[in-house]
Amino acid sequence: MKIVIKLKDGRNMNATLDESAAPVTVANFAKLVDEKFFDGLIFHRVIPGFMIQGGGMDASMREKRAKAIKGEFASNGVKNPISHVPGVLSMARTQVKDSASSQFFVCVADCTFLDGEYAAFGRLDDKESLDVAISISTVRTGRYGYFDDVPLEPVVIDTIEKIG
Repeated sequence: MKIVIKLKDGRNMNATLDESAAPVTVANFAKLVDEKFFDGLIFHRVIPGFMIQGGGMDASMREKRAKAIKGEFASNGVKNPISHVPGVLSMARTQVKDSASSQFFVCVADCTFLDGEYAAFGRLDDKESLDVAISISTVRTGRYGYFDDVPLEPVVIDTIEKIG
């Protein structure tokens, strides 16, 4: 399944979701896309040389919740062949293995130390999309409440759409 993450500033990130590697995760993400769940949410945690995370907070840092799903990764008993390399999309979670819901991250560097512990479920399609993710990872950040690495100027998701 192909998607486009459209940002309020007009930039886009195109991605392909891998249903064979993470069927539960992709079905959940697709459902949230259909429900327009991500519209107006932000990338609320960005770390250069690591990743950008979004899908759970609005521009006022208010949390938007979704139902948790099974974590599809090796340490949780699920074979998932996708490695956390630049451009890979994966689900954020707490220490609880089955706590992922809507928050996702995009690797902007080699993050293979996450393999087997987080549910990778897709990858960006092209260099332009990865360049957008990398540029987001380098915006100025600060602390907001107990959150670190929060962009000082919100990076807002206008919408995420299925394409094709």
